[in-house]
Amino acid sequence: MNIALWIVAGLMAATFLASGVQKMVQSRKKLIDGGYGWAEDLSDGSVRAIGLLEVLGAIGLVLPALLDIAPVLVPVAATGLVLLMGGAIVTHLRRKEANAIAVPLTLLVLVAFVAVGRFGLEPFTN
Repeated sequence: MNIALWIVAGLMAATFLASGVQKMVQSRKKLIDGGYGWAEDLSDGSVRAIGLLEVLGAIGLVLPALLDIAPVLVPVAATGLVLLMGGAIVTHLRRKEANAIAVPLTLLVLVAFVAVGRFGLEPFTN
């Protein structure tokens, strides 16, 4: 189970890091033109804040455990990303984009697996 949790956490960290950096460095207009229609409903600052939360969540999924500094932050970061993906799903449903919830729902399930796994099933122990 520990290996599976590390693999999923690593994959999720890479995914959220790439997604977050994209939201932080690209203009909102470029994101909208690239298919991120939800960005129409938000300000530039809000889109960048979402990107920053994704980057911080990505870092939190692996770095505390790798450095053995407050590894309890791993499931906390995963829980934060679960909430973020829940918000993404709600946003798509409000925009009547039910076909767009597959990706955030999949990400939600995967980071929830990390959160549950690291909070209870296979916590980091010293």
